Amino acid sequence: MADDKHGAETQEEPQAQEDLGRQEAQMQVEGAGAAATEWERAVAERDERIAALEAQVAEAAKNAETAEQLRGKIAELKAQGESDRIDFKLQLAGVRNVKAARALLGDNDNDVDKLKEAEPWLFEATGKHAKGGNAGGTGTTGLPNAGTASDEGKTLKHWREIAGLTDDDDTKKEG
Repeated sequence: MADDKHGAETQEEPQAQEDLGRQEAQMQVEGAGAAATEWERAVAERDERIAALEAQVAEAAKNAETAEQLRGKIAELKAQGESDRIDFKLQLAGVRNVKAARALLGDNDNDVDKLKEAEPWLFEATGKHAKGGNAGGTGTTGLPNAGTASDEGKTLKHWREIAGLTDDDDTKKEG
């Protein structure tokens, strides 16, 4: 009987080991399931993080585009301000034609004083009598004042010299 008891124990032992193996396998499957669930959760978190980063990149691109547009507007306003400043300087210098002066200004290093020296015809004569003598400068017609002596003879002589004509040519015609 002792053998029967021992035989029964041996039969129960493989059964117990088999049950234990099934439990371990089930635990491994459950563990694998838990690991799979953990992995899926980690992948989902990673995907969410990627989506968030892509949204940040899109927002940064928008901000960069907006910043670039603002830089463009700032540059445009600065250029307009510089243009207005040059026009104002030209008008203060007494320019007759701002458009013509601006065309020639580049040839004179954008210096109004150099332009005034190089192209005096482009500027109004300045001084007390050039504006009619009044403080406001109004009433000027651009014509010589009536009753004032003009130096037309000197001007005519100057132009004759430039043309290569002399006063002798005039006397030959008259005589």
